[in-house]
Amino acid sequence: QVQLVESGGGLVQAGGSLRLSCAASGSIFSINTMGWYRQAPGKQRELVADITSGGSTNYADSVKGRFTISRDNAKNTVYLQMNSLKPEDTAVYYCAAVQSGVPREPYEYDYWGQGTQVTVSS
Repeated sequence: QVQLVESGGGLVQAGGSLRLSCAASGSIFSINTMGWYRQAPGKQRELVADITSGGSTNYADSVKGRFTISRDNAKNTVYLQMNSLKPEDTAVYYCAAVQSGVPREPYEYDYWGQGTQVTVSS
């Protein structure tokens, strides 16, 4: 089993920055890809970014050039640096992990965190 705990959410003005962290514990040796998803009220959960154990990254078009995902394998932590935030980035952000492969759908992930709220005011 793997436990994921997110932190770093909060309220920020448009144009501001936040850094989310996701700390993994448990059977972390089995983790390959880790990702960040978000879900706004009334909308489906959508991929923000993901990163493999080898460091390959993938971003949603809506966040390219503004968000950066990174991973510290020694600390078993994945980060999401969010710059130039917009009101439409407001959502609950979830960390996810999978033991193998590179998921393209939320259901392909094995583990999820509890989520952290990000609110961007205009």
